[in-house]
Amino acid sequence: MSIKTLDVEKLNKSTGNQYELITIMSKRARQIAAQEKLQLDEKLKYFEGFEDEDEFSFNEEQENISKDFEKLPHPTQRAVDEMRRGEIYFRYPQDEE
Repeated sequence: MSIKTLDVEKLNKSTGNQYELITIMSKRARQIAAQEKLQLDEKLKYFEGFEDEDEFSFNEEQENISKDFEKLPHPTQRAVDEMRRGEIYFRYPQDEE
């Protein structure tokens, strides 16, 4: 996977501060990673409680499910792409009062 340069100045227009931008994107990346983990756990939960009689086929299916999740783009990259497209919504805590 090649490394892509990131023009922080272009992305910075939405927040006005590069540190806020990075914080927002990192929080979104954590959200994406947590959602993926829940989805993976839910799919693998199906295999819990089965007897060992057909363990090989179950292991192969579990491996295929895991590999499908590994093929997804990294959560950080997806968060950056969402920020580029303007799909991330953020608000400041002091504005909620």
